[in-house]
Amino acid sequence: MGEGGLRARKKARTREAILREAFRLFRERGYHATTVEQIAEAAEVSPATFFRYFPTKEDLVTLDRFPPLVEALAVQPPGAPVTVLRGAFRTAFAALSEEEILAGYAREAFAATVPELLAANLRRSPGLLREVIDVLADRAGCATDDPGLRNAVGAALGVVAMVWFQAARDPAMDGPAEIDRALAHLEAGLPFPSP
Repeated sequence: MGEGGLRARKKARTREAILREAFRLFRERGYHATTVEQIAEAAEVSPATFFRYFPTKEDLVTLDRFPPLVEALAVQPPGAPVTVLRGAFRTAFAALSEEEILAGYAREAFAATVPELLAANLRRSPGLLREVIDVLADRAGCATDDPGLRNAVGAALGVVAMVWFQAARDPAMDGPAEIDRALAHLEAGLPFPSP
């Protein structure tokens, strides 16, 4: 492995250490009572290093792309939007360890409990949606403002959000497998009762 690969792995480990320690401290002390300096100390990095990875404390959650969907979309073959999204979720989760998946779900669930983080994620949602729609339009061979694309993306991400909320309450649930089943059900036209 080249020096670039080693550097990337070291950066990923540092980022994960910061996230891990931040969320441990948030659970112990609360989001508002935890400072950037405390997080940096717990992660054994300087505050300057913290800020290289996360411009603000809020960004610990709002910059976290879990799973890395846009990157996974970019490698999907052309197809119908829900099919492409289903493939992208499979690809994104396959690139993560079980520990990373559990940590990601924990961060998502936590963000839903802090009003400022929930609001910040909502403010950033249009940018992420635009990225998803841009890639999906290319894969589906349609315009980005196609109403069918809008409906498919809305339905698919709504289904995924419902699974995430359920997974946040049920740690025994296999979230990636349930997301795949839910998107397969959507792909099939939402037959009821579900398979």
